[in-house]
Amino acid sequence: MTFFVDVTVRGYELDTQGHLNQAVYLQYAEHARWELLRAAGLPQDKLLASGVGPVALETTVKFLRELRGGDRVRVTCRFEYGEGKTFTVAQQILKEDGTVAAEVTGVAGMLDLTARKLVADPAAHLASLAENPDLLRG
Repeated sequence: MTFFVDVTVRGYELDTQGHLNQAVYLQYAEHARWELLRAAGLPQDKLLASGVGPVALETTVKFLRELRGGDRVRVTCRFEYGEGKTFTVAQQILKEDGTVAAEVTGVAGMLDLTARKLVADPAAHLASLAENPDLLRG
């Protein structure tokens, strides 16, 4: 199952051409990532209290279709783990008809806030803290 949140494009998020400002796509993606963590039982305060926090190491956005004020979109989020200290964050911003408006992909990690180094196994670490770790598995 891919996690998602629904968002309505607001007028103040538009650029001078009347479509969603490029920076707001990143805000929508960030919102979905935090909502996924929250739904898994890992709100920001709990992560910080445990001594770790998520870090974005790389982000790429592909803009495929314009979004305009009032459009309702679904922002998906999936964590894909491999070997090592980083993982991929795969996201799509979908229009109501299912058309992909944007793809956001990134490389992320979990930062040990004391040592200032990435946690060795982010999947296991997040699962050990989560109330609903199944949501964290892509």
